[in-house]
Amino acid sequence: MNTTLQVRVDKKMKADAQKVFAKMGLDLSSGIKLYLARVTQDQCVPFQLHVPNAETARTIRNLEAGKGKRIASVEELFEDALGKSWRSKIKQKT
Repeated sequence: MNTTLQVRVDKKMKADAQKVFAKMGLDLSSGIKLYLARVTQDQCVPFQLHVPNAETARTIRNLEAGKGKRIASVEELFEDALGKSWRSKIKQKT
């Protein structure tokens, strides 16, 4: 016996999902049915869910508030992380 499931999502998410499923030859209803079938088969969601630790959560909040540091290149990243003499530190380890 079939039943009806109602889910509220914003219009863009629905439209985007319909486009993705259409590329696979599916309609939205069939895509959702596949998802639910996978969940019941595997007894879990088909992707990893992560709960960030306190430091990661704080960092995410800071970045979302615009309190991040922009780094323009890999060299600048290494210098920020390892100091101005980072090249000699890497050479010493190899």
